[in-house]
Amino acid sequence: MRKALLFYFVALSVFGTGVYFLLASGRHLQSTAKTQAAIAQTQSTSLIGVLSSNLHEPLTILLLQVIAIIVVARLVGMLFLKMGQPAVIGEMVAGIILGPSLLGALFPAVQSFLFPASSLGLLRTLSQLGVILFMFVVGLDLNVQHLRLKAHTAVLVSHASIMAPFLLGIGLSLLIYTSLASANVSFTAFALFIGVAMSITAFPVLARIIEERGLTKTYLGSTAIACAAVDDVTAWCVLAIVVAIAKANGLAGSLMTILSTLLFIGVMLFLIKPQAERLLGERFNNGNKRLVALILMIVFMSSLFTEVIGIHALFGAFLAGVIMPSHEGLRNFLRERIEPLSAGFLLPLFFAFTGLRTQIGLLDDWLSWLVCLAVIGVAIAGKLGGSMIAARCTGMNWQESFSLGALMNTRGLVELIVLNLGYDLGILPPKVFGMMVLMALATTFMTGPLLSLVEFWNRTTYEAESWRNQFTVDAG
Repeated sequence: MRKALLFYFVALSVFGTGVYFLLASGRHLQSTAKTQAAIAQTQSTSLIGVLSSNLHEPLTILLLQVIAIIVVARLVGMLFLKMGQPAVIGEMVAGIILGPSLLGALFPAVQSFLFPASSLGLLRTLSQLGVILFMFVVGLDLNVQHLRLKAHTAVLVSHASIMAPFLLGIGLSLLIYTSLASANVSFTAFALFIGVAMSITAFPVLARIIEERGLTKTYLGSTAIACAAVDDVTAWCVLAIVVAIAKANGLAGSLMTILSTLLFIGVMLFLIKPQAERLLGERFNNGNKRLVALILMIVFMSSLFTEVIGIHALFGAFLAGVIMPSHEGLRNFLRERIEPLSAGFLLPLFFAFTGLRTQIGLLDDWLSWLVCLAVIGVAIAGKLGGSMIAARCTGMNWQESFSLGALMNTRGLVELIVLNLGYDLGILPPKVFGMMVLMALATTFMTGPLLSLVEFWNRTTYEAESWRNQFTVDAG
């Protein structure tokens, strides 16, 4: 033991002495000018200067952005939970808080330091990755069995909840196109996109509201889930066609993109899905540890294909989730591994990126706010009204029909995804984008209070009826 310690000490001494003499011997190789320049640079570089330089490095900025976004999203999300709203609504509001509408207005220096224009490309890429994974989970949650059991009501209500707001949205476009649309955007692309944006129902937020209110096993809850699922599939197919028309040059380009999309959907559903049922199911049962990597490869390849053919990568991710095996254990396995990363970490980045684009300050006169209120009113009338009337036609009572309409009126995160797509395509100018974001927040926020209002009405009616019956018995 002593010999080993002695050897270690001698080795360190020889190493240190050798390094010192070698460095000392090489000092004369430096020119006097270089030495003086190095000394001057060393003297001028202070600790504060080094720290300031490091704080402006791209990786440092990204880490600061992620920390700030996650902290604010969690705090505002918890606040909204205490208000009886889903945390995701608070996270959506947190994105606006960090953008120019609030942080930029109150502390412009902080906002410009935390979110410089040069850093937004990387933040956008990370947020898009989160949305791709999120849309895969949305497709994964699509329960085909639910659709089969309630096909009649689901198809009628969901399609009415798309057609009514779609038509009203196009009608609204006639009034606002001249004054608000960009000069290089055709009326057809603008009107179709406003129509489809009005038609969206946020399936994930709706499912969370139903679960939190204990409606999952009720007739209303199961019907709403089925209607929202059909709405989701239909709306995304319509959106794919609208994007194809908006991006393609001329009718021939549009038709090629639409045909490619239909061909891709057919291949995924009728060729890939049966193979996925067999191969992925077997791998899961055999405990294959590389299954998640394989499925993520399928998701990204599907997203890549839809991006290349002229629609959006999100549609491919959604379809990749739909074709996953119906094996419930496999689906739960994928949710447990992908959803925490996408919903808990990456989606708040998307909310923040959306908030950075939302400039509520552009609504700077009474006319702009009047148009914004009209947008919200048209969205509610089309979605809630259309769903409610269609539900009443299927035999539901007025209270259930209104509740179903309120649930279908929930737009949430999926609406923000669609609006960002319109912004990226140049269809939605910043002012209209801000109005539509406010519409998404308003219609999502009102779902809980409207359901509580129906519950209060039912409870009051029941108590009044019980009191009336008791009075009749006592009088008799």
